[in-house]
Amino acid sequence: MSTGTLLAIIIPIVVVLALVAVAAALMIRRRRLRERFGPEYDRTVEQTGGRLAGERELRAREKHHDELDIKPLPDSSRNRYAQEWSGVQQEFVDRPEQAVHDADRLVASLMNERGYPTEGFEQQLKDLSVEHGRTLEHYRAAHEVETLTAGGKATTEQLRGAMVHYRALFDELLANGGRARHART
Repeated sequence: MSTGTLLAIIIPIVVVLALVAVAAALMIRRRRLRERFGPEYDRTVEQTGGRLAGERELRAREKHHDELDIKPLPDSSRNRYAQEWSGVQQEFVDRPEQAVHDADRLVASLMNERGYPTEGFEQQLKDLSVEHGRTLEHYRAAHEVETLTAGGKATTEQLRGAMVHYRALFDELLANGGRARHART
């Protein structure tokens, strides 16, 4: 066989193998993003108008998150937050609107102590989505009710639901996202 014939056979095979490798890498990357962000993956893809834009946004969130100094809580802080949460829950009986405000404040304080920026709700969502994508809907729902309380428009059932939603994110943040992370040196 001539060199030209060999090249005519080998080059297309190499090209096909390279395309298969690129496609496999993209599928693995997409699966990793889906697993990491959970329901937030689909929400972001929908909001950005497409899979490529959504995945680009999620990777940007990961990069930003990696620059944050997210740290686990010391046991003393974890215990203090757990006690404060108990107080907020007890307050709900007599002052449900105030308890929802206090739950929001307590979650923000916990986020701050863990190292998450707490300025701007949308940025909070983006920062939390990297490690807490599965509980973000709880935070969104709770925040929506907390906003309604400013105008006295939230029902008691909505307030109760907000407490349940805040508790989901609170518990996850208190448990360091379900896994221990080491502070960066």
